[in-house]
Amino acid sequence: MARLFKKKPERKKGLWKRVVDLALTDVRVAAGGIDAESLESLEERLLAADFGVPVTLRLTDRAEEALRRGKARNAGDLVEILRSEIREILTQGSEPTLQAADSGPTVYLIVGVNGVGKTTSVAKLAHHLVQEGRSVMVAAADTFRAGAVAQLEMWADRIGADFLRGQQGGDPAAVAFDALDAAEARGTDVLLIDTAGRLHTNRGLMEELKKVDRVVRKRLGRAPHETLMVLDATVGQNAIRQVGAFSEAVEPTGIVLAKMDSTARGGIVLALIEEYGVPVKLVGTGEGLDDLEAFDVEAFIDGIFDH
Repeated sequence: MARLFKKKPERKKGLWKRVVDLALTDVRVAAGGIDAESLESLEERLLAADFGVPVTLRLTDRAEEALRRGKARNAGDLVEILRSEIREILTQGSEPTLQAADSGPTVYLIVGVNGVGKTTSVAKLAHHLVQEGRSVMVAAADTFRAGAVAQLEMWADRIGADFLRGQQGGDPAAVAFDALDAAEARGTDVLLIDTAGRLHTNRGLMEELKKVDRVVRKRLGRAPHETLMVLDATVGQNAIRQVGAFSEAVEPTGIVLAKMDSTARGGIVLALIEEYGVPVKLVGTGEGLDDLEAFDVEAFIDGIFDH
């Protein structure tokens, strides 16, 4: 199958300029290079933009090393050094594009805590894939919150995707199993299995999620092609804790960063990759169905520095 979720022509050039603003244009130059006060200011700005302590230390150490070796003699030099280091962080580890099946349905397991925009993100993803000409099935493996299931069914009907739900109070893993059977029987291109939102501190619900994952792996003969974790970009460092907790139950392969248009602290993208090696693959850029885009490394880097 061809690569899923093709990049759109960039329509929101201002997005990345809003989410991170390091304002490096005012970095001062001392006699031998960038001065110590400017390095301290850089560290404060990185932390304020949610780059996190490990990434902040990595970037400031790199800047300080460049200063010591005479490689950074002005703000322009520093920008190029930081650009290179940030690009290295963003491109390390797994591929930031969505993976697809060679044959049979591509299966995406969607997980996340309550209130992060998970249901809306599933709808946006389904919409995008349908617009690309894919056949899509959405399975609601939330068998307890009838309102959430009804909302997802409404979105699926509006989008033109097939929908499968389980019995109220039933086994979410059984829903996932039945959805895989149905997707194969109908020749569906992509199956999105939406799990119930759950607090990462609820051990019972996390065990339930483990079971869903096990059933999918057994029925599919492999791991889901993607286990996408939806995070709210506005919660900052709490997103790191959420990924850590969910990683004990499943193996997230990518992040969907919802509400990216509502934050000026987009450094969380780097913090997540540095901490867990899980790439941000999709970003929510607004409230409409079209407002989900593939994460663009170069656009993100340009947004940090091109002010």
